[in-house]
Amino acid sequence: MRPLKKNNINNRMKATIVTIGDEILIGQIVDTNSGYIAKALDKIGIQTHEMLSISDDKQHILDTFTKLQNQVDLVIITGGLGPTKDDITKKTFCDYFEDVLVEDQAVLAHVTEIIENFYKRPINQLNKEQALVPSKCEVLFNKMGTAPGMWMKKENTVFVSLPGVPYEMKYLVDQEIVPKLVKEYQRPHIVHQTILTYGQGESMVAERIEAWENNLPHFIKLAYLPAPGRVRLRLTARGGNKEVLEKAVRENVASLAAIIGDIIVGFDEDETIEVVVGKLLATQGKTLATAESCTGGKIAQMITSVAGASGYFKGSIVSYSNTAKVDVLGISPELIAQHDVVSAEVAQAMAVNTKRLLQADYAIATTGNAGPTSEPGKAEVGVVFIALATPETVLVSEFNFGQPREKVIDRAVNKALEMLQQAILRKTV
Repeated sequence: MRPLKKNNINNRMKATIVTIGDEILIGQIVDTNSGYIAKALDKIGIQTHEMLSISDDKQHILDTFTKLQNQVDLVIITGGLGPTKDDITKKTFCDYFEDVLVEDQAVLAHVTEIIENFYKRPINQLNKEQALVPSKCEVLFNKMGTAPGMWMKKENTVFVSLPGVPYEMKYLVDQEIVPKLVKEYQRPHIVHQTILTYGQGESMVAERIEAWENNLPHFIKLAYLPAPGRVRLRLTARGGNKEVLEKAVRENVASLAAIIGDIIVGFDEDETIEVVVGKLLATQGKTLATAESCTGGKIAQMITSVAGASGYFKGSIVSYSNTAKVDVLGISPELIAQHDVVSAEVAQAMAVNTKRLLQADYAIATTGNAGPTSEPGKAEVGVVFIALATPETVLVSEFNFGQPREKVIDRAVNKALEMLQQAILRKTV
């Protein structure tokens, strides 16, 4: 198969990702497939030109294919490959490519194996029709399900159809499509490096690194990816020599670390603050517990999202009401009455008592007013107290995270984990 672009390796292949399904258009499900595919393509130097979501309508699908023909190099479609009548992608493929469906014996054997040996029931006609594919297509064998992927080319555009089930789509992207693209098409090398920072906003980070950013080589681009309480910096280098790109990225990351090393917590896109904290706790053999009020258990959720968290996370007490703070955590009603539930004193007592109750080395506590309203004489919206009980002391800080409610919660969660990370690092220095 001829490469799509042979004249200049720095010309990036362009792709469009199309998701088919009325359930996406009405908001019944969220399209996560497009993001996964785009990320996989980007890693091998293929640019996603656009993402489209279209209805389960034959004419709409045909019009979309016609519009994309020769405008992009690659079209990846997900959805519409199931056994029911509303799954029309295969038949529409046949119409567009002037083809007919034929039975693929390898796919039929695979479908039969799944239905009869795994699901323990006789295969029916609808199941058998999963083995029907356009005669001109290259079948992408789907070991994870019954619907095969299909690869077809028309003029200058390759069309690839994938099942919409996420784990099936991911398998085919990782095991079939990416290896095939890497093998058959010339692409520029692309090197990514993510730098994860916590504790300062996008504008402050940008101000600190302005001179460094202005002196980046022309082939390295910087992107700011802000979120409440954190900013990811992503360096992307593209060119024909991979070794040169990697060396340049390493050198510029090192010079960046010399400028903002105080707020950098990781250098991997997946190395989030909860991953970093988990590694620190596991390495030191220390444990953590949480007592959450305004954050409602979200700190615990983030901690336990990391595989292996059971080795260092003792548990969480979501003491959302005053009653729970008194009856479960043992907070004195007089302390709450004297200082208010949103106060440094209550946050400190929550952390200390949780550390003792769950026998942890570290304990985080949050109490605040996430909004949307505030009572007269009480803490204003956005005020959060975060306490951290360590093996030696208790640290308490007051923050005002503003509005809206979601922002307050997210920033409080990130700040609490940042405080924990900094406390552990101070202990190890």
